[in-house]
Amino acid sequence: MNRKIKQIKLEDLARKLKVSKVTISKALRNHPDISPETTAKVKELADKLGYMPNYMAKNLSARKSNTIGLIVPKIAHHFFSSVIESVYDTAFDNNYEIFLTVSQEQSIRERKHVLSLLSMRVDGLIISITQETKDFSIFNRVLDLNLPLVFIDRAPEVEGSSSVTVDDKNGAYEAVEHAVKKGYKKLAHIGGYNHINIGRDRKEGFIEALNKNNITVNPKWIIEGGFGEDDGFKGFHQIYESGDLPEFIFAVTYPVALGIYTAAGELGIRIPEDIEVTCFGNNPFHRYFQTVFNFVDQPAQELGKEAVNLIVKMIDNPAEFKSKHIKLPTRLMVNESKVKSELIV
Repeated sequence: MNRKIKQIKLEDLARKLKVSKVTISKALRNHPDISPETTAKVKELADKLGYMPNYMAKNLSARKSNTIGLIVPKIAHHFFSSVIESVYDTAFDNNYEIFLTVSQEQSIRERKHVLSLLSMRVDGLIISITQETKDFSIFNRVLDLNLPLVFIDRAPEVEGSSSVTVDDKNGAYEAVEHAVKKGYKKLAHIGGYNHINIGRDRKEGFIEALNKNNITVNPKWIIEGGFGEDDGFKGFHQIYESGDLPEFIFAVTYPVALGIYTAAGELGIRIPEDIEVTCFGNNPFHRYFQTVFNFVDQPAQELGKEAVNLIVKMIDNPAEFKSKHIKLPTRLMVNESKVKSELIV
């Protein structure tokens, strides 16, 4: 897909606001010579029209900086730290540098990071969106500039973009079906937000496993929330306060499972003796815990590698700029000796 828009220049802003180019330039740099009112008007118009600094706009498609922008929601998270490490290693092997930014699960920061990375004239962007993100207009701006854009793990449906994800739905399905085969009939899901693909797809996998095994879905045992420990903690309390407890809980992420574990401990409920928990994702430090969860293994290192290889191909072959969606398989790992010896090192 080849979409082009007119590059907005300083003189365009100056003409619309009926001021000089010097005024526009100073306002964009927060120069003290310009009043706060004028500065606010200039920045508002620049944002509305999609203004980018001239050094980025000049012949963007023909000049390479050999840099790639990376935006992730969290950095103190085993999954994302593994992805980042793989992205850096693969980029280095391809003679690219990575500019890393962290959105802290805030869409306003994510948007600012996109604009900053564009201004730094990166050759492409790899993004895992925040749990708040619902407005995709900033990503369309990236594509309007003919810049390669690859979403990783959390991937919105943005026409013209590419993505590297895992098979979230099937991974969840296999985890829940395993629990059903063990004899569990009362199953709950503490999930993520439905507007994010990983939250939606993992929930669908959970429900499909129950339906195919003729197990009634209890709506009180399907909790929608975020992807962190606090969400797992609150979600478990919500289930507990409903007056009935499940035999099995499928957690949308490993941090959510930790939150469940903490809440259950405070309430005197034992895991896995009273309730078994399986989660999507893992953390190698969990081997030091008294309880080791079953988990769906997602290939974080491969995700990072595939994302970089894909975006490098796009950068190096602009004539073949086509969107591509890669979905990697997952595998269910149960609490057996091979899990500890092969995966948790």
